Amino acid sequence: MTDEAAAPRGAGILRAIAQKRSTPPLAAAAAGGAVVPVERAPAPVPPAPVVIDVRNLSLTFMTNDGPVDALSGIDLSVHRGEFISLIGPSGCGKTTLLRVIADLEQPTAGSISVNGVTPEEARRNRGYGYVFQAAALYPWRNVARNVALPLEIMGIDKAERDRRVAENLAHVNLTGFERKFPWQLSGGMQQRVSIARALAVEPDLLLMDEPFGALDEIVRDRLNQQLLELWAKTGKTVIFVTHSLPEAVFLSTRIVVMTPRPGKVHDVITSDLPRERDLDIRETPEFLKIAARVRDGLRAGHSYED
Repeated sequence: MTDEAAAPRGAGILRAIAQKRSTPPLAAAAAGGAVVPVERAPAPVPPAPVVIDVRNLSLTFMTNDGPVDALSGIDLSVHRGEFISLIGPSGCGKTTLLRVIADLEQPTAGSISVNGVTPEEARRNRGYGYVFQAAALYPWRNVARNVALPLEIMGIDKAERDRRVAENLAHVNLTGFERKFPWQLSGGMQQRVSIARALAVEPDLLLMDEPFGALDEIVRDRLNQQLLELWAKTGKTVIFVTHSLPEAVFLSTRIVVMTPRPGKVHDVITSDLPRERDLDIRETPEFLKIAARVRDGLRAGHSYED
């Protein structure tokens, strides 16, 4: 009797199972079997890390006329690489929330973390760049020196300053304008200088407070397209305040709809539009569907008795 014949019957069964498992489906089919390859579901993609985590945050301003509730019970998580727009009526606290993230205002209740630390620590670590409603450029400094200003304050050497200035002016398509002064630029160009200055500190997070609000529609459309291209190129996380519904839908991965004062989050709308978009997408049914939901949220959250 051979060793194989003498082996326990169970061992033969185990060998047969092992051989079956180790035989590739295609090889089994070639050998005359009827094995159909099994399609395996792709492994789930883990969510990006949370960059901003806001929990039950409220802010009350004390004024001569008494307390003013600006924000109430805000809950919001922002993941790395997202483009989040805050939209709502005037006075709803959009800019106030942005300023809390930037450590320019202090909440009176709740908690907030930015890059895993307090807003104060994030500010000290230069974890964000801030773009204001106005370009806020120094008129006596040319474009290159305006962009370089925060780098000078940080004590970065000239060679590195020059490299960052050139790189970020290229990002906003202003190469060749280094020696121009703010008064020689259009409003849209000035805002692009402001964006380059914010990017020059190499932050992970870009905070933008209605940067295109004062510009005409044609310039605004062009800058919206350029901002999307810049976001795709740099991979920054962007928090963008706007009053414009089309702008919010066109730019964002998610739109946060806020109520009038005290500002609350009425709805958070996820966009399923492709990341690569041009202005023509605004005429598509998908775009109009998201815009309709944002509009409904603004109406539902607005109190016309105010």
